[in-house]
Amino acid sequence: MSNERYTRGWEKLMQIDGEGGKRVIESMRDIAPDLGKYVVEFAFGEIYAREVLDLKQRQLITIASLTTQGGCEPQLNVHINAALNVGLSPNEVIEAIMHCIPYTGFPRVLNAVFVAKQIFEERNLKIMN
Repeated sequence: MSNERYTRGWEKLMQIDGEGGKRVIESMRDIAPDLGKYVVEFAFGEIYAREVLDLKQRQLITIASLTTQGGCEPQLNVHINAALNVGLSPNEVIEAIMHCIPYTGFPRVLNAVFVAKQIFEERNLKIMN
């Protein structure tokens, strides 16, 4: 079963995060290879593979969760890129982050917005007003 979960998780990771996800898993290979395996098998092979929510909904939830936690800017970078990869617009990403203001406050939302801004600039994307 574990091999099947890993294969399913790897395919889902590549679908969502592509090279960015691959880099994250590979970055753990020399320090915590089992952690990378758990991320692939559990997060992507089990949670992301569930069928009730689509990938856009999952990324909106993930971005909101990481924003409200604070201090997750590297993970926000990966998941904002993933959100764009699965078809969310820059406006939808910003709206999901802004929706967190009453629940988590301005500092965490500002940090998340600046991560998004950097990604949008790197990808040459604009917010439509």
